[in-house]
Amino acid sequence: MVKKIFLAALLTALILPTQVGNSCTNFIVTKGASVDGSVMITYTADSFGFYGELYHYPASVYQNGAWLEIYEWDTGKFLGKIPQAAVTYNVIGNMNEHQVVIGETTFGGREELVNSKGMIDYGSLMYIALQRSKTAREAIKIMTELVNEFGYYSSGESFSIADANEAWIMEMIGKGEGNNGAVWVAVRIPDGYISGHANQSRITTFPLNDSENCLYAPDVISFAKEKGYFSGKDSEFDFSAAYAPLDFGAIRFCDARVWSLFRRCNPGMDKYISYVKGESLERMPLYIKPESKLSVHDVMGLMRDHYQGTEFDMTEGVAAGPYHMPYRWRPLVWEYNGETYFNERPISTPQTGFSFVSQARAHLPREVGGVLWFGVDDTYFTVYTPMYASMTKTPYNFSHGVGSMSQFTWDAAFWVFNFVANYSYPRFSIVIDDVKKVQNELEGKYLAQQENIEESALALLKNSRGEAIEYLTNHSIKSAELTYTTWKKLGENLILKYMDGVAKDEFFKPKNIGYSDEVKKMIVGESGDKLKMKEIFTDHTAAYNETVKKADQLLNEKKYSEAKSLYEKALEIKPNEEYPKEKIDKINSILSSIEELHKNTF
Repeated sequence: MVKKIFLAALLTALILPTQVGNSCTNFIVTKGASVDGSVMITYTADSFGFYGELYHYPASVYQNGAWLEIYEWDTGKFLGKIPQAAVTYNVIGNMNEHQVVIGETTFGGREELVNSKGMIDYGSLMYIALQRSKTAREAIKIMTELVNEFGYYSSGESFSIADANEAWIMEMIGKGEGNNGAVWVAVRIPDGYISGHANQSRITTFPLNDSENCLYAPDVISFAKEKGYFSGKDSEFDFSAAYAPLDFGAIRFCDARVWSLFRRCNPGMDKYISYVKGESLERMPLYIKPESKLSVHDVMGLMRDHYQGTEFDMTEGVAAGPYHMPYRWRPLVWEYNGETYFNERPISTPQTGFSFVSQARAHLPREVGGVLWFGVDDTYFTVYTPMYASMTKTPYNFSHGVGSMSQFTWDAAFWVFNFVANYSYPRFSIVIDDVKKVQNELEGKYLAQQENIEESALALLKNSRGEAIEYLTNHSIKSAELTYTTWKKLGENLILKYMDGVAKDEFFKPKNIGYSDEVKKMIVGESGDKLKMKEIFTDHTAAYNETVKKADQLLNEKKYSEAKSLYEKALEIKPNEEYPKEKIDKINSILSSIEELHKNTF
């Protein structure tokens, strides 16, 4: 057991800023862990500068000698050019026509291993591999060969790489300034298990002689020894410890998100709460077996997480405000009175550009089997809409180039979803049921349609591959159009229904929203009597009569002390009146008798 104070002292020692700035989450579900034999990967692309849109790389054939220009995904910086492949495959978002899908999270790792002269950044690595690979294993081979030949430009990355049969986690980090290549390990997730990663390296020890389930760079261990990151037996080598040592931020901001996914799939994972709290260094396993098999709908729900139901629940606490907003505005780490504090970092976060749940199915032809359930903005406020990996064009409102982070347009689904989310945040508990109702209706509709849509596509596929793909393309576009128009209408309805601090009923009549007793208690505790209503009478007779009337009522109810107080108040208004004096004398006599009786009895 490691003392909590030890890890807490590391709070400000985050290894690289990317762990905080570009914080993504991946969840992996193998065939045997899903209800229908799907391999699923989720990905949230999280960054305050990241614009949500659906990429499309059409299948192409290139002449010998063609070149591919490489631009850094995050910044657009030109990095160089490499030979283009003779043939590339259709890619929709992060899934290709062969049902290969790739996601990532940045773990950063050791700063000195970044190679600014490398030509391939992590984003380019993903999308080049998707255009060139037919299986997950082939994608791993292509990615590692590319960085060996042209150099790896980015910091440490965890990649989720899957196809219709298997899923892998590959972790990669460069070898320092001017050194091409990278050190890496890829571990196959056993069938029937789930895994995940969220900006902290998750691969620790790994098998050295099992190429069916584990692949790695030949120098992954020797390079660590050369750099002084590890000394010991090869069998004891820990990739994460060598290349991305733990700190408190890596645990609480990153691994905690994986824990939250795992705990919702297997209650046994609650035992790692001490690790998440920085009280232990007993790390979670790389993969676990879920208590029950997961559906696409289940996985969508898992990606909507604010640590609800745990002691980290973000709907609670003063920072949640009067309407239980499960978000905390940045910075993530902040100071007060010379001490350093932090906010929780959940899976659902405002700065998500896009996210997806991929579905790859080996029991279906690849034209039909691959579906990218795609959404933009915050996972809690998105609608996962089916985009078939074989589709040949993207829906206009989700397409690349429609709006940007510096150009607002109502035509862009990204901005429509941001409007609904940002309008909802400060009034979260009041409006969230309205949002969830529409979200559930749309996603429920798409999931319910899926079987019939795919049966029709399969029937078309028997005679014409082109017609089947066109059918799925049209379905995907129509679904996206319905998502966009419905969500835009939702935004209009929200501002119509909730405005100026009131909510309107079905007849558009306003109803006060007010505050809960919990919030009222805080207000009174802070303000004391400053906000307490006072009775002010300009007519002393009316004031006197009203006060005596209330006192008489209390006396009839045998509330002697309270009645006495009001009779005294009546005398303050009219000091010469006898009636209140008589009542006070009688009450004093009664109270004295009660006191005497109490003493004699007890």
